[in-house]
Amino acid sequence: MSTTLSEAESRRLVSEHGVAVSRFVTGETTEAILDALEADESVTYPVAAKLCGRQIAHKSERGLLRLQINDPQSLRTACDELLAAAEPSDGAVELLVSSMVEGSRELICGLHKDPQFGLTVMLGIGGVLAEAVRDVAFRLAPITEADAEEMTDDLKSQRLLGEFRGEPALRRQDLTDVLMALCSLGAAHPEVLSVDLNPLIIADGRPVAVDALVEVAQ
Repeated sequence: MSTTLSEAESRRLVSEHGVAVSRFVTGETTEAILDALEADESVTYPVAAKLCGRQIAHKSERGLLRLQINDPQSLRTACDELLAAAEPSDGAVELLVSSMVEGSRELICGLHKDPQFGLTVMLGIGGVLAEAVRDVAFRLAPITEADAEEMTDDLKSQRLLGEFRGEPALRRQDLTDVLMALCSLGAAHPEVLSVDLNPLIIADGRPVAVDALVEVAQ
């Protein structure tokens, strides 16, 4: 038996181990979100708003995601709509509002506990290209920094990791740090079955997770 943590819970867990995530606040009501944004000046417009909970896995398919919200009134409307879209089967839900992260390149990164081999670490090209190019690298955990660097080098789409469309090259040490952070998380929490960071947006050369999903054994 396993359960999937909510996005908010997943974000907090991975960030505790050193994964950079987009700045965010949570709240159970629209007013709580607006108050949280006013109190936390690090979360700036434009923002994305989501309805999240342990029973909500596919936000986009259900229309539980709003992007490029530019002002408090638009955010109020979006939050009211998201709360109204909750279904009884969703169980406990909350709103998550996060700063938008700008970048044209996306990676995917994660952990998976294989019944035979144990924890594996994965890195690949993410976003809309993920299924088309299937450019991924795997290693058995735990890994060293040298292993993490080799995983980055193993990706075939190296041109995406250099300077791209006026954006700076990927800061490879930061990506190494993400992979090492996932291994640290897996070692500290043996109940973790999988971690999915998708996408990691390369923003100003830095990989930032804008979504996280953690599955744990009950």
